[in-house]
Amino acid sequence: MERKDEFLMFPWNLFPFNKDAKSKLDHMKPNDIQQYVQEMMDKLMPDSLQKMDPQDMFKNMSQMKHSNQMNQTAPGKKLDYVVFETHHHCYVRIPIIEEEWLKSVKIYFTSNQVIIEHVPQPQDKHTILLPTIVRKKGSTADYKDRILEIKMQKSTEMQYSEIDVSEI
Repeated sequence: MERKDEFLMFPWNLFPFNKDAKSKLDHMKPNDIQQYVQEMMDKLMPDSLQKMDPQDMFKNMSQMKHSNQMNQTAPGKKLDYVVFETHHHCYVRIPIIEEEWLKSVKIYFTSNQVIIEHVPQPQDKHTILLPTIVRKKGSTADYKDRILEIKMQKSTEMQYSEIDVSEI
């Protein structure tokens, strides 16, 4: 198969590419490619994400929480977390202050919420509402750099049923 055929098989006409993208990329220098990618990211990412410093992600969390995110705890016992979604996944990131928490933490989830138990105290229970419906399978929880990251696959199945309206 010729290289030309391989080029035609790839869907270059999809956003943000066009038919000239391949020839443009062939003639670019590495610095030009980096600048092009940065420009595309600037266009595609919301300003709020571009300006977010990863180190400061959990600072002032109480101000960043949206009304659709519940934190069901007793007053004064709040769990900081960040919830966000990508095209295919929904993430919950929780800063873990003490590694001992990992030994007792229990994580459960339904199609639209995550329940965290035994953190920071054994009697604590936190319910976090998710911005999207997630699948039952394919979820993971990883701990790295003092952050517990829960990753859940979004559900693409929208099950709904019609309700007939009858006259009384």
